[in-house]
Amino acid sequence: MKVQNEMSMSFESRSSNEGFARCAVSAFVTQLDPTISELNDIKTAVSEAVTNCVVHAYRNTIGKIYINVRIKENFVVVIKVRDTGCGIGDVRQAMQPLFTTAPSEERAGLGFAVMQSFMDKVNVRSKTGKGTTVTLEKRLSCRVGNG
Repeated sequence: MKVQNEMSMSFESRSSNEGFARCAVSAFVTQLDPTISELNDIKTAVSEAVTNCVVHAYRNTIGKIYINVRIKENFVVVIKVRDTGCGIGDVRQAMQPLFTTAPSEERAGLGFAVMQSFMDKVNVRSKTGKGTTVTLEKRLSCRVGNG
């Protein structure tokens, strides 16, 4: 599918930047005139992906989070959230609802499940010690823009 528009950004893995990431991605996607529901879905999924980077990838340290957003033909939005943190040893296990590596009082272990419930596709690639890339994909129902 041909890319119609694209943006990239990076920022430090501070929890205070989660809101910035969510708003920046949603602002970029608004050029397609999505529904409020579609926009909220994207914002929630991005929030979960960035929070995973902050809490898990760079536990007790600050690193970089990279986001790339592509608007493709047919109103398909592809969002990649990448870190160069500790990586995930077992992606399949990590994607199971209620699984978490954080203390149980802190996290519910629902980040990937939430992402999957709001997006059409979620792909996670990770290498221990190298980092993780979460790719989120959603086809919007809107009919305005470059699609």
